[in-house]
Amino acid sequence: MNIRCVVLLLVLSMFVSAATAQQRWKKLLQTENDSAYIEDHTEDLTVRIYGSRKYTYYDIVDKRLKEEVLYRPNTSNNLGFGFNYKFIGVNLGFKLPFINNDDDKYGKTKYLDLQAHMYLRKLVVDFYGQYYKGYFLANRRFNSEALTLRPDMYNTDLGLNVQYIFNDEKFSYRAAYLQNDYQKKSAGSLIVGGEVFAWKMKGDSALIPSNLGVEGFFDNEPFNRTSSVSIAANIGYAYTLVIKKHFFITASLTGSAGVNRTSLNYLDGRKKRSEFGWQLNNTVRLSAGYNSSKYFIGVHYVDLVTRSESPVNRTYQTFGTGNLRFSVAKRFKLKKPLF
Repeated sequence: MNIRCVVLLLVLSMFVSAATAQQRWKKLLQTENDSAYIEDHTEDLTVRIYGSRKYTYYDIVDKRLKEEVLYRPNTSNNLGFGFNYKFIGVNLGFKLPFINNDDDKYGKTKYLDLQAHMYLRKLVVDFYGQYYKGYFLANRRFNSEALTLRPDMYNTDLGLNVQYIFNDEKFSYRAAYLQNDYQKKSAGSLIVGGEVFAWKMKGDSALIPSNLGVEGFFDNEPFNRTSSVSIAANIGYAYTLVIKKHFFITASLTGSAGVNRTSLNYLDGRKKRSEFGWQLNNTVRLSAGYNSSKYFIGVHYVDLVTRSESPVNRTYQTFGTGNLRFSVAKRFKLKKPLF
């Protein structure tokens, strides 16, 4: 057998392997809904108006002293509209100028928040890409007169979370979060997956205030920059309770365990501290409201908390993010498909 035949056989085997893998993935992700539990409206045009508030937060925790420093940005309320049709979903939100008027008290925060939550039949995919600049110290007992503002502090982060839904024939996340399904009966599902997350927080001065008044907090480490990269596996459960056919409560909780590498950087020239540690995360999803074949009215909430063990003994840092939204949606049956 000459070299050309060998190459040809290798190429053919690669195509066969790729085709086989594609069929296996297609079979794995294919869903046939139980119509007694889920009414599919992906072929309808779902139109919504919504109000939302995205947010993030950063906490420095010392378990020895049972003390913590809490930083929060001053985020805005948004009003928007959107639609879903087949596999396409679009939402456009706008800042409400007359409601977000607390900049004098909490300072100004500039941010770009690109959260995306994709609810497929068998998979949930969460993507986080964020930049926030401008925080305030949220510990009330450390703010006797006025809030401590940190316009110099900013964070960047990237994260990806993928989870597999086992009981996709009877349970639908899409009903509560995309409004293009109608969950008619109560059902739940085990969910399993994995996640990766990377974040950085930096300021022009030490992130722990010099006038904190708690001796030995975080070993008095004057770091002005910290970052963490983590990987974790997760498991959880989701359930939708349907009351009188149309009212519903959907709740899910997943816990994650893994490892991280966290670093502390200093302004005074000392060497950066970096160590591996344990990573503990959790994601909470809550939704409640009214759903039917034509209308949806409800509130939905997603919150991710990442807890990263730090190089300082018995301390950790928490970085969290989420979205709270209220939606009103209507589904329109189309005489013929748009595409």
